[in-house]
This record gives sequence, structure tokens and C-alpha cells, in this order.
Amino acid sequence: MINGNLDNPLRRLPYADDAPFNSYSKQHESTCLPDTRVDLLKEIYNWADGQDEQCIFLLNGLAGTGKSTIARTVARRYFEQDRLGASFFFSRGGGDVSHAGKFVTSIAVQLAHNVPALYRYICAAITERSDIASQSLRDQWRQLVLRPLSKQDSNGCLSSYVLVVDALDECDDDNNIRIIVQLLAEARLLQTVRLRVFLTSRHEIPVRYGFCQIPDAQYQDFVIHNISQAVIEHDIAIFLEHNLSLIRQECYLDAGWPGERVIRRLISNASGLFIWIETACRFIREGQRFAASRLNKILENGSISTNAPDKHLNEIYITVLKQSISPGFMAEEKEELYGVLRHILGCIVALFSTLPTNSLSRLLHVTKQDMDQTLDGLHGILDIPKDQTRPLRLHHPSFRDFLLNKERCRDPNFWVDEKQAHQTLAESCIQLMSASLTQDICGMDAPGVRVADVESARVEQCLSPEVQYACLYWIQHIQKSGAQLRDNDHVHQFLKAYVLHWLEALSWMRKVSEGIYAINSLESIALTSDCPDLYAFIHDMKRFALYSRSAIELAPLQVYCSALVFAPVMSMVKKRFMDRVPRWMKRLPKVERDWSALLQTLEGHSSLVRAVAFSPDGKVLASASRDGTVKLWDAGTGAVLQTLEGHSYRVNAVAFSPNGKVLASASWDKTVKLWDAGTGVVLQTLEIGTTIQTLSFSEDGTFLETDRGMLHTTSLSSSDNPSQSSSLHDIFVKEQWVRCGTEDILWLPPEHRSSCTAVYRSIVALGHSSGRLLFLEFSF
Repeated sequence: MINGNLDNPLRRLPYADDAPFNSYSKQHESTCLPDTRVDLLKEIYNWADGQDEQCIFLLNGLAGTGKSTIARTVARRYFEQDRLGASFFFSRGGGDVSHAGKFVTSIAVQLAHNVPALYRYICAAITERSDIASQSLRDQWRQLVLRPLSKQDSNGCLSSYVLVVDALDECDDDNNIRIIVQLLAEARLLQTVRLRVFLTSRHEIPVRYGFCQIPDAQYQDFVIHNISQAVIEHDIAIFLEHNLSLIRQECYLDAGWPGERVIRRLISNASGLFIWIETACRFIREGQRFAASRLNKILENGSISTNAPDKHLNEIYITVLKQSISPGFMAEEKEELYGVLRHILGCIVALFSTLPTNSLSRLLHVTKQDMDQTLDGLHGILDIPKDQTRPLRLHHPSFRDFLLNKERCRDPNFWVDEKQAHQTLAESCIQLMSASLTQDICGMDAPGVRVADVESARVEQCLSPEVQYACLYWIQHIQKSGAQLRDNDHVHQFLKAYVLHWLEALSWMRKVSEGIYAINSLESIALTSDCPDLYAFIHDMKRFALYSRSAIELAPLQVYCSALVFAPVMSMVKKRFMDRVPRWMKRLPKVERDWSALLQTLEGHSSLVRAVAFSPDGKVLASASRDGTVKLWDAGTGAVLQTLEGHSYRVNAVAFSPNGKVLASASWDKTVKLWDAGTGVVLQTLEIGTTIQTLSFSEDGTFLETDRGMLHTTSLSSSDNPSQSSSLHDIFVKEQWVRCGTEDILWLPPEHRSSCTAVYRSIVALGHSSGRLLFLEFSF
């Protein structure tokens, strides 16, 4: 949580409590022991204290090789030297630290606290742009991090700070991983301060792709599993002997236990994985008086015939799981216990965000007794806090990979069918929401109360962690389960009874955008299922949410007022819930009979919109404005993805390349810029010497066609360039009419007439002189 008084601007920034290396949830996680990782840490420290242009140190390697422990060690060193700017430790399934939504804002808050000189600049940036937290990652990074850092006075001495980012590969969006890599590389642009970024990750494709666009001279790459075997075994031996000595003392074992031969065998079985040794030691330690026999079980089950790391990790996990089921139970009792174990563990590894044990128990409808008894023998693989309000976590993400992989988890008593686990969670979420959600769940009794005026503590009191989880993720679980939807199934019944309560809850949680994404996903599932009635309801629900989004986001209870009152007469949601309209609404306004073609209105530009263009897949809309910026919008939800700044004067034209990866923009500053459409990085700037009014790519994407002739570039290639999608029905705008072929189909009132248009299939985007964008969608 962010400390300070209510007027502190930092309180307006979303913050991931579990992100810092020294957060409460990480207090028991270790740093490197003395005399381990000596050469590697020396290399990292030399880089961090150096003055070359390599602003990033990338430490990559296999899962379980100790990258996070090294990251904590680096963070601790520079924290104690007052040189740690910030740290962010990603964790798959860890809620706020599993995605990039709070990445930049959490770093900004830490910078303000860790570097006092930056506090006023970061607060000023928040005050200047009150909506900064809802802007793109690139805009947040530049306004909240780079600009404040660039304003710091060096006083003749260049300050140096370290930013630690751990497990970037566990961020759940590949595009955001690429963007984060690009943003971190911008640290090299700082002149008055030096920012060094220490980054760890598995060598996954999105991370590799991100670094492909950064010159080798700007970062240092170190592959941890390429360290010599002798060095790794030396470090593992120290780590093992340290832990075994603690076990020896706690369990009153002989001074010579377990002996040099056993230690050498354990080191061999670890195959270079610190996580193997760590899991084995936790398992032995939890055995207490049976510690010695647990060690023997590991040695019995372990094989020394292979050096495959995964095989040894599989064996240690199987050993821990088998030990949790007492051999004294009868066969029928064991079967029941195996089922409960699969049910609970399957749901734990399939969660999109961690939950406390009590919340998990309520979500899964498992008694507290069953939950506690099942988890009791699993401390070797699960971090189970004594404080049951704290979230339960996996000690290492490799356990998730093991449990869901039938080839790795060969014991059918433990293997978890991932789709079934998601199906179970989806059903549990729907059941919990049905029992928990009500109108005015926070007891405001005032339809105009703003979500911003209600303390988060009140929301958390009325919406428990498990209910918030269910609201946010139930549709994702349906999607992951691969289930088919049916008319009048449990999903249909839930929506017909609780859709308004769900939207209200999302608003209190400040997650309406996520809800609209989820509705789009549900609509896609329904489209491929045999459920015409359910599909129609979901489509109407999407129109209802998009049309009323601004009101619902501002004041949650307006979902029962403004949203219902101004929805069309034939809206299925309106007809279903008209009895929810307040009785003080004696006379309702006359509204349209059906939904119009207008999907939503987007606001963000401060001046005339001069050009708009859809990406080839129709998912992104680009807009060029007289305010000198280009904005990229999510065409599904209306959220701003990025604001591209670089032109010095108004922007006249925009166009996507045929593969959608490059965006071109032309400006009155007499330049054409080519941007990476995914990251917002400028790929090339062409000095034209004249003003270009129209712009488009050639069919093969190798050059630009303009009103001043063709432009050849160095940033484009003809590879991987599918043809641009076009309107399926020859829809276009002419003067005050939308036309389909030769037929006028929709007259545009003066306030809706546009300065520019773009068409994708049956969707039309209209840019206006006010800076607004309107979406129209047609169905033929």
C-alpha cells in the first residue's frame, strides 16, 4: 500500500504490493549465500557500477537455476547503498505481478520514495495528467519515469541508480513483454542521471524478439546455465550444506548426518537446479522427526542414471506428493484423498491470481478442515502462510508445468487435466457470484456516488478477495476450459439474473475495461457454439456495456439508472431489468427502438482528427491529429493503447503496412515516420522537404504511395505481408451519407459528420474536428 495523506498524488497510481524484492510476501525468500555466485555477482556489480552504454544486463537461463535469488541479491545490495531505484518481480498467476498493468506505476511510486529528489517531479506528472494510469505503457514510462529522472540536477556528479526486473517471461502478455524491453532500453537516453536495468528471464520468444531490436552494444547478455558445471556444483554444495545443517540442528540429528556420500549424490541428482535442492530441503525439513526417513525416500526415488534436470525435478515433486497421502489409509480412502488433492492443487495451479487459503476454500466450496488437512503435507511445494489472510503461492512455477504435463507427471493419481481445472473454476466462480452479488453491494444508497470517492477499504469489505477474483476471471476460465456454451445453460442463467450486478462490481473494482474484454471473449465463444439465444444476449450485453461505459466507470450505480434509461427500447438487457430503474424516474425519455450503428465515442485528442486507419486485422485503430500526435486505440474496447509523439507539427495521414507491424505517419513538419506498431518505437524518419496529405502502403508493403509520389524505405520488407482487409460490403462515407455500394444507407446529422473516415469490414470509424472518434457497426 502507498503511505501518505489523502492528498498525496502518489495515492492515485495503481500499485502492486508484491512487486518489490523486499515486499512482505517475499520476506522468507533468500539471497545468495556467501561464497556462492562469486564470479557472476562480481560481473553484475562491475556492470552496475560502470559507465559504458550497456544500460541493461540480461540474465537468462532455465527455470530453477537461481535467477530470482540472484535478482534479490542484487536488489538488496543496491537498496543498502541507497542506489536501488525500484524493483518489480513478475510472477505468473500472481495477480497484479502477473501482468504489466501496474508495472510502470509501481516503479514510479518506488522511485518517488527511494530517490527523494524525484518525489516532486513524479507528483507533478500525476497532477498534470490525472488520467496517466489509464494511458499506454509508453506514455506512463515517459511521463512518470524518464521525464522525472531527466529533471534531476546532477550538481556536477552523475547519480547512478539500479532498476531490478525479475522473471519478465512470467508477464502474461507477449506484446507487453516486447514493449517493456523497448522501454527499459530507453534508459540510455538519460543525460543527467545513469539508470542501469538488471533483468532476468527465461529465454522465451517474446523476450528474444524484444532484444532483437536493441543493438548488442546497448545491453549485456549472460546465460546462467552456461556456467561451468564445477562452479555450479560448488555453489549448490554450499547451499545444500547450509540447509542440511539447519535441519540437523532443528531435528536433533547426529553431527555427521547425512554424510559426504549422500551430499554428493544429492548434488548429482540436482542436475544444476537450485530449485531441486530447495524443494528437497523443504520436504525433509517439514518431516521434523521423520527428516532422515524423508531423505531416504528422496534417495530411493531419485535416479543417478541421467542428467536431465526435468526428470529429477519430476521425481522430487512426485516424492512430496506421495508423502502427503499416508500409506495407512484403505484403498477407498486413498481414492477419495487423491480426488480432493487433484481438485485443490489443480485449481491452485490454474488460478490467474493468488488467493488466501480462506478465500480459496470459499471459492472452491471446500471446507476449511479439508483444505487445511490437504495442504498440511505440501509445504515442500507450496508457500502456505500461517496468516490465512495472506495469499497461498507456489514455491516455484516449475511445479505448475509438472502437474499439468501428463508426460512429466506420470502418476494418474496426481496429474491434473488443465481444461477440467479451468472448467471447475469457471463453475465455482459463477456459483459464488450468484450467491454474493447484489444491487448496491457497497451500501451507498446514492445513485450518483463516484467510485473515486469511496475508500478502497469499503470496497474490499463488501467485495471479498474470492468474489473479486470470480468477477474478474470467470470468463477467462470458460475460455481456457474449451467448453461449448448452450442456450439456458449456467452461463446464460447467470447473465439473465446478475449481469447488472456484475457490471456494478467491476466498476467498484475499477475493472470495467477488463470486463469489456471478457465480454468480447465470451461473444467469440458463443459465436462458435450452438446457442443463438445466448449469443444474442451477449451481443446485446456488449452493446449495453460499450454504450454506457463512461457512466458505469464514473458511478457504479448508474448501471441501474443512466445505462438502463438511455438504452434502446428493444435492448434485451433493458427489457430484462427495467424493474431495476429507480421509482423516482416517473417519466423516461424517448429513446431509439434498436441499437444504432454507433458503437462508442472515443475521446483523447485535444484538436482536430485529420486521419484514421484500421490495422489489417481490425483490432487497432490509428488516429492522426492536429495536436501533433498519433494515437493507437483498441478497436474492441476503445482503450488508448499508445500515444506516439515525435512529430513537431500536426499529423495529416496514417497508414498500416499490410502485415500490421509498421505504422506510417505524415506531418506538416515535412517528415514521414515509420513506427513499430507493437512497441511504438520509431523505426525510421524520412525527411521529405514537403507536406504530404495522403499516405498508403503498396500491396507488398515495400514502399509508400503518397500524393507526392512513391517513397522507398529501409524499414520495410516484402516478407510476411498478407493483403489488407477491406470492407466486405463496399461501405464508405460520402458527404453526409454512409453508403453501401451505390446505395445511401445512413444519413449523418451535422454533429456526427466527420473530417476523416476509415473502414474495416462492417465497422466505420469517424474522426471529428472536436478530437473525438466515433465507431459505427453495420450488419447485413
